[in-house]
Amino acid sequence: MSNVSSYGVAIIGCGTVGGATALLLTRDREILSRRLGLNLDLRHIVDLDFANARKLGLDEKLYRTSLQDALDDPKVGVVAELIGGTTIARSFIEKALNAGKNVVTANKALLAQHGNELYALARKNGVCMAFEASCAGGIPIIRALCDGLIANRIDAMYGIVNGTCNHILTAMIRHGQSYAAALAEAQQTGLAEADPTLDVTGVDSAHKLAILAALAFNQKVDFKLIPVQGIDKLDLRDVAYGRELGYVVKLLAIAQRQENGLSLRVRPAFISQEHPLAWVCGPFNAVSVYGHANGHTMYYGRGAGGLPTASAVAADLASVAMGNAKRQFDQLRIWPDLNEPARQLPIDEITSRYYIRILAVDRPGVFAYIATILGKMGISISSVLQREAPAQSTHVPVVITTAKASEGAIRKALDQVDALDVVTGKSVCLSIVDEHPEHL
Repeated sequence: MSNVSSYGVAIIGCGTVGGATALLLTRDREILSRRLGLNLDLRHIVDLDFANARKLGLDEKLYRTSLQDALDDPKVGVVAELIGGTTIARSFIEKALNAGKNVVTANKALLAQHGNELYALARKNGVCMAFEASCAGGIPIIRALCDGLIANRIDAMYGIVNGTCNHILTAMIRHGQSYAAALAEAQQTGLAEADPTLDVTGVDSAHKLAILAALAFNQKVDFKLIPVQGIDKLDLRDVAYGRELGYVVKLLAIAQRQENGLSLRVRPAFISQEHPLAWVCGPFNAVSVYGHANGHTMYYGRGAGGLPTASAVAADLASVAMGNAKRQFDQLRIWPDLNEPARQLPIDEITSRYYIRILAVDRPGVFAYIATILGKMGISISSVLQREAPAQSTHVPVVITTAKASEGAIRKALDQVDALDVVTGKSVCLSIVDEHPEHL
């Protein structure tokens, strides 16, 4: 393959993902060249600290402390931004685009908040952006939306897109661990950050949902308008009661097309034990997509980690080098910067079924009070689960599942329920997400 052409690559950041990408491009160079018919020529690794690069045995001749070295290199056609964050990373991407370099990134926070401006800047400079690695690690979900599902009107999408949360929930479901114990174990094994806030509060999943929903529905999505709830307040009792009712709790990024707008939200929700997403355990990710022509398809794999994410970055680099990414970026009309803003439904207008747990005084007539309040708000009760009061307690947990109702009605009803003198504490409310109907 010595006579094949070369395409210059620069990598910014040599941490977990950047280092793995550099390793993939150098270690597997011959395999990639044989498959692509060209060489992905790694010419620069830009960082301030090369400890990881040296640990991986990467050639020190590639090390640069200035991005300008890469931007001034006429042989570099694509820059891979792999440092993360929304400040320095944004500045580096803008400099690369203005220098006429294509950009590949795994930066979900930056794209969720500033993607439209960056896509427009790329168009202005006659280059493109690719970001497969931003949403689900090594899972080619963006490629599916932009290619394999292009003939479909996407009606709904449910995603488990945060491996840290899924690992914690798996420990709670399978091993009966409390949230605190499961988080501590995840941190000890390196599956959770020392500061896990972005993961466990659902913000990381919301970043990914904003990107995926914009592509799926071909509309501008405002990340700030996505209702977000994490797993950090989840009680093990609700995990157990849900399992008794036939449900598994997952942190879901949910996107649904409704007549009056898009229903987008991130929250811990119950799904049937029979749903394929219920089987996704540990640090794995999965995204279920429902199209009008193809029905239900699901994309499963490792949603994080050095090599799985590097696999997606390398695929984007290859697509840019072959010209495929640029053709799609120029020709497809699915990109959010080319489309109108979505009408994102406010939280009160979102409809779902619900699981409710209420701690009430153990005496006759109490349930009638609760049922009356729910009924007046137009909320139908689907099932009731009640246990005897624990020893030395005068209160019993009452678990209710409802028919589909608006979140606004549920919230108003529970405010009234919680104000009853026969109820103690604040009610717990979790969504129940049913299998989306297929329209084939």
